[in-house]
Amino acid sequence: MSGGDPVAAFRVEAGDLLDQVEQGLLDLTHRLDDRDLVDAVFRGLHTLKGSGAMFGFDALASFTHHCETAFDRVRKGLAPATQGLVAVILSAKDHMRALVDGDGAGLEAAGAAILAALQREVDAAAGAPPPAPAAPVRKGWRLTFWLPPESMANGTNPLMLLDELRELGDCTIVARTDRLPPLAELNPVECHIGWDVTLLGDIARDDIDDVFLFVMDDMELTVEAIGGEAEAPAETLDAPAAIAVATPEAAAATPARAAAKTGESVRVPAERLDELMDRVGELVIVHSRLSQLANGSGADLVLRSISEEIERLVSELRDTMMVLRMVPVATLFGRFRRLIHDLARETGKAIELSTEGEATEVDKTVIERLADPMVHLIRNACDHGLEPEDERIAAGKPATGHVRLSAHQAGGEVLITIQDDGRGIDRERVRAKAEAQGLLQPGQAVSDGELLQMIFHPGFSTAAAVTNLSGRGVGMDVVKRTIESLRGAIDITSRPGEGSTVVLRIPLTLAIIDGLLVRVGEGRYVIPLAAVEECLELSLEEDLRSRGRSFITLRDRLVPFLRLREMFDTGTRPDPHQKIVVIATGAERVGLVVDQIIGSHQTVIKSMSPLHQDVAAFAGATILGDGGVALILDVVQLVLAGQQQEERLRAAG
Repeated sequence: MSGGDPVAAFRVEAGDLLDQVEQGLLDLTHRLDDRDLVDAVFRGLHTLKGSGAMFGFDALASFTHHCETAFDRVRKGLAPATQGLVAVILSAKDHMRALVDGDGAGLEAAGAAILAALQREVDAAAGAPPPAPAAPVRKGWRLTFWLPPESMANGTNPLMLLDELRELGDCTIVARTDRLPPLAELNPVECHIGWDVTLLGDIARDDIDDVFLFVMDDMELTVEAIGGEAEAPAETLDAPAAIAVATPEAAAATPARAAAKTGESVRVPAERLDELMDRVGELVIVHSRLSQLANGSGADLVLRSISEEIERLVSELRDTMMVLRMVPVATLFGRFRRLIHDLARETGKAIELSTEGEATEVDKTVIERLADPMVHLIRNACDHGLEPEDERIAAGKPATGHVRLSAHQAGGEVLITIQDDGRGIDRERVRAKAEAQGLLQPGQAVSDGELLQMIFHPGFSTAAAVTNLSGRGVGMDVVKRTIESLRGAIDITSRPGEGSTVVLRIPLTLAIIDGLLVRVGEGRYVIPLAAVEECLELSLEEDLRSRGRSFITLRDRLVPFLRLREMFDTGTRPDPHQKIVVIATGAERVGLVVDQIIGSHQTVIKSMSPLHQDVAAFAGATILGDGGVALILDVVQLVLAGQQQEERLRAAG
């Protein structure tokens, strides 16, 4: 996005407005009588209409005007807010986004259908009895305003502002021509006319400010309350001095607010962050080379001092870069409120969504790639997991099904949980399907965890019928591939009649990590430091004594360990004093036997080549200071291998 492209800037701002409108509408479905929510949605629609017209999005402005008008009736108490109206406006919001993203071509029929549905809801609401009218009080506001001379050249249409004022109530407008210049000096593209406006009715001052939202900073405005009890004190500003504000208090506060707003955040295109991350990664690699030279024989103290100082700066820069890339999972969870709303309407089920740990932060790339897998999981939870209302009541459950999303950090991972309180996974049906597809032999022994993992095989579905939501046997295998491509893993548990829980284990970042550099045989490997719990020494005698058992006792708990020399088939003899690096994911631990622990290493993660992407033990590669390559161990896969080894040994015993 170019910083000088106003249309691109509008699209970004419009996207934020539409997100706010959607959240307001979803909140409104639970609190239809909440006036603050009604006002918030109206303001969002009003702002979108005005800014769309200003930037030449006429189709957007025209379409949004109809939605704004419908909500204005609700706001004024002329019609009630209904679930049907909210549902139509949600559909209209999707259409608005399409109009923002494109030029409106080919969308006319869809827009007309939505407006027809909107009109039906408005007509239905018109038949509902409005709130009892209060005793008539002739109160209102008297306005005098002058637009800046260049306002029309900047896209402001004074007639549209006057039309909006007329929509607020009983309106009388008189033009003021006392500032018209002589004809010879008149510039036809400038605005030299002002207006005196009398507005009668129960009108909030904020409604008036909304009309002038996009010109308030440059216009001259005088507002005076008339009749009854005014909602704001009467105010009069001298026209020559009235610039950018409507009250003296606002005049003092505006610079401070503007400064605060400027300092709050800066929009940076995602590709620029990615480019900066690449540069930081290259800097980390170059520093590794410098550090190796500085610590080598013959290096003087000055070089070592410079290397240490650069190491400190590189570390701080890396940490700052990481923070820039981190975003809260609230940005991800917020998308699913709408999904749950739509799924409830499609399935006819009452579904409630709750979230926890929304402040947990994850790398922005991870957030982007998690969206689609989570949509699949939530759809399955609502379609397969949650029972219809009558079944839930018969089973002694609340009529409303519950889907819970939660996130929390555990070491170098973020655990994202999707949980439902539905019927759970039918093991017999899963096993029958697995046997039918040849994934299991009849009568073959398999653990519960391995059986549940069958649902992630391509083409695997236990749905009795194909629906618009699921049942075609696609989706869950895509979920698994996506999570594994993020160097993550999926855990699934389920209790019949109580529901299912899916846990996604995702690394905090995909770019740079702190690693522990180790040697196995002649090769060097990196273990993510966040997963390392402790390091122990394994003597040659203990190594020989533990063969066939491969367990160590660690604080009264048996921990399996893997001999990486054998796993990687190095063909070398073990060092006399081997080390065990204990790693963990969640509550599971496993030891990795290495020949030497070299030390900590800032690791820039590079993707594996296509030929090696299927090697489960490795999550990537990195370049060392001497130009060599070290493979990054996949902690999740190694812990899983340790667990499987433990299960086999226990079964054999």
